[in-house]
Amino acid sequence: MGMLCAVSFNRYGRLYYLDPGEHRPQVGDRVLVPTDDGTEVAECVWAPQWVSEDTDGFPKLAGMAAERDLRRDEAQRKRKAEAKVAAKRLIREHDLPMKVVAVDHVQESGAGGNGARTTIYFTAPHRVDFRSLVRDLGATLRCRVELRQLSARDSARVQGGIGSCGRDLCCATFLTDFEPVTIRMAKDQDLPLNPLRISGACGRLMCCLKYEHPLYQKFQASAPAVGSRVSTPEGDGRVVSHSVPRDAVVVRMDADGSRCMCSRASVCGPRKAHDEAYGG
Repeated sequence: MGMLCAVSFNRYGRLYYLDPGEHRPQVGDRVLVPTDDGTEVAECVWAPQWVSEDTDGFPKLAGMAAERDLRRDEAQRKRKAEAKVAAKRLIREHDLPMKVVAVDHVQESGAGGNGARTTIYFTAPHRVDFRSLVRDLGATLRCRVELRQLSARDSARVQGGIGSCGRDLCCATFLTDFEPVTIRMAKDQDLPLNPLRISGACGRLMCCLKYEHPLYQKFQASAPAVGSRVSTPEGDGRVVSHSVPRDAVVVRMDADGSRCMCSRASVCGPRKAHDEAYGG
């Protein structure tokens, strides 16, 4: 048991959980977070709270951001904005099919721009020869420049956005790894195979198709198939559809043709006895 707080480097961006240690930041406070490139300024979006989980594996908060840290962070943001503008201009001049997604700037060592590194993330429909672009960017920005091509999903993660559900994109908030998503998952969930309905902001199949798929697999493994005859507490009939969220099947009754929704448990057992009595 220990305390955790949550911070974000960008507004509505991914949350990072840390052990606050002896610090007690409030929501909205600027704090220092340890990263591979040194400490960076982030905003506290969740004040320290006691949690039941073990917090030994979480990184510790480096401290509260001082005025010099805020000035450094503001200078970094301005540097990123300048690099993004320069990159877009030079991409147009080189006539390359690239779209700048994000820019990262790190002051590795020393003063000025001699020890700086700027990383530009971009998307493109295919592999791009950007060697001449890197040279021009290095001369313009006066620092070491790296270009990294992102996939469609990574691009959505970096840029963020709102999904069709009305919430922030899962990949931009809490998803850490992209699990394989297949069209079979949409079919198993009886979703319309319309790309506009089952695709996310990245244009790929929505990651949330993976969330409920195990539930549908478990249901289909034990529920009577559509078209099979079953016995229910209301009488005999034929299964016409499934309602997985309700853990039920819809049965058309033989007696009057009406439809009755029955729980899966109430028809799975009697179905075997009924099939044996009528020869399968």
